Amino acid sequence: MNKDIIKIIFIGLTAALFFSSTFILNRYIALDGSHWFWSASLRYIYMIIILSFSFIIFKGYKYFISLLKEFINHYIFWSMAGSIGFGVFYALITYVASSSPAWVVASTWQFTIISSLIILSFFGKYISKKTWILIFIMFLGICLINYSQLSINNIKEQIFNIILIIIASFAYPLGNQLVWEAQHNENYLKNSNKDLFKNVFSKVYLLSLGTLPFWILLSLCFEVGVPTQKQYIFILIVAIFSGLIATSLFLYARSKANTASKIVLVDSTQTGEVIFTLLIEIIFLNLLFPSSIAIIGIIITLTALILLSKE
Repeated sequence: MNKDIIKIIFIGLTAALFFSSTFILNRYIALDGSHWFWSASLRYIYMIIILSFSFIIFKGYKYFISLLKEFINHYIFWSMAGSIGFGVFYALITYVASSSPAWVVASTWQFTIISSLIILSFFGKYISKKTWILIFIMFLGICLINYSQLSINNIKEQIFNIILIIIASFAYPLGNQLVWEAQHNENYLKNSNKDLFKNVFSKVYLLSLGTLPFWILLSLCFEVGVPTQKQYIFILIVAIFSGLIATSLFLYARSKANTASKIVLVDSTQTGEVIFTLLIEIIFLNLLFPSSIAIIGIIITLTALILLSKE
């Protein structure tokens, strides 16, 4: 295993650690009775505010204006990529958090690895047969984890939640891949200032701006009320840990992946979210230790990840 692969695995796993805060805090907020819409939308509103001030302070006013011009000149692309990759993905994740343990949501979310393969194939990337086999084994591990949590009493709700997470698992890599194509493919975003894409935070900012039409539309579809005081505080933490640190690390690792197999590897490191989320939930939320079936599922999932990294 060469140094480049070790580097992107380390960055990917570090991103997974910070991403786990999303599942934990969203679950905590949901148990407190707060509305999921604000848990989702406030994260990106905070990110836009924080990044706006950061760009002005550290990059200068001209750089900030150039970002706004990039968004305005290509608002259809950024609204589409942002609404799909950030909006749809996160709205569904926060909605499911109201009725499922954080680590189960995190484990089901690992379906995104399979979704990434399908998305990459759709964009014409070659994926080896061995990679497909390892991803399928990883999927079996995820199935075991979910099977251990199924209850006859509310099985319809649980299946519905699984379907929502699977939809979210397609939305996230699709939005990310659209940005990757825009950065590396000359046929995407013509007359765009692609020097801006070299800065990971710039991509996160443009995608976050792209979610605003989605949140406005979504607010018209639900009775959302007003955010609670706890939401203001905890979603700020989520915005910093998951929205800024984790997402930037993840997109940075993805930008360093110059082949389809390396992109898959970066996406696969997100299985670490399951372990991190489970441990934090056991320690801080007094979650009961998972069953033997769930443990087997976790071992299968992580083993497949290790073999995938060697592949």
